Amino acid sequence: MRKLRLWVTILTGVIYFGCSGSNYRTAEQTPAAGGEVNILQSWQGDFLVDQLNLLPEGQREQAVGFIGDAETFAGVWKAFKPGEAVPEVDLNANLILFVRNTEFYNRISIGKVNVINGVADLLAMETMSAMPIEDKVAMSLVLVARQGITAIHSGNETIPVKKNP
Repeated sequence: MRKLRLWVTILTGVIYFGCSGSNYRTAEQTPAAGGEVNILQSWQGDFLVDQLNLLPEGQREQAVGFIGDAETFAGVWKAFKPGEAVPEVDLNANLILFVRNTEFYNRISIGKVNVINGVADLLAMETMSAMPIEDKVAMSLVLVARQGITAIHSGNETIPVKKNP
């Protein structure tokens, strides 16, 4: 019994210390090299279907996309959070990434953003329902650093991220 307890203790220590550094990244590593990007801010809520035209052109039918300029963000925000002041964000240094429903109305939240070779991939969680989309979709927005992100992965497509003028 003592030997078994000793082996369990040793094995637990090996697993703990062996795995604890697996996600370690130094400050010098950029997201372009691959890894998780810090989410600086996050917002969830409803977005009216008749306001989807406010999303960036070419991304209005997509479940995943980005907002890279202040004018577009202000318009989207006013529809997303009516009555709330538009958050001050530096979109020269940062990007707003979004996910939204495209088939059924489900609460949705972005939990993680990974970047591999400059392409951001969003990990989102959503509830499961069979409620069809009628007048609104659920949407989640996150603010992340723009550095190292050259494109966003959306379904079978890759959407290039343009630099601000």
